Amino acid sequence: MKKEFRVKKTQEFSEIMNYKKFYACPSFSIYVKPRKEDHARVGISVGKRMGNAVIRNKIKRQVREMVHDIYTFDENFDTIILVRPKYHEESYQNNKKLLERLVKKVKI
Repeated sequence: MKKEFRVKKTQEFSEIMNYKKFYACPSFSIYVKPRKEDHARVGISVGKRMGNAVIRNKIKRQVREMVHDIYTFDENFDTIILVRPKYHEESYQNNKKLLERLVKKVKI
């Protein structure tokens, strides 16, 4: 996922999350807001409950790869993906399917 497609600033994270439109499943929560720029952007957040920094960074890399496969970045919304503790209980493939289903819900 290219850096231009990422939400990085704390203020932008807050804006999207305060819009209060979200979808959830056991492994992820997705917050969405109509986009401002000419392409969609995605932010990934992994809480400290998930493990130490090495584990959190591994999860972020995995989710980034999932996003790269799922998104086309011409969606009409910016997204924040919150990873929940149940993420550890599922395999990579199952988590990817769950994320795909959530993104499909958002598109409808």
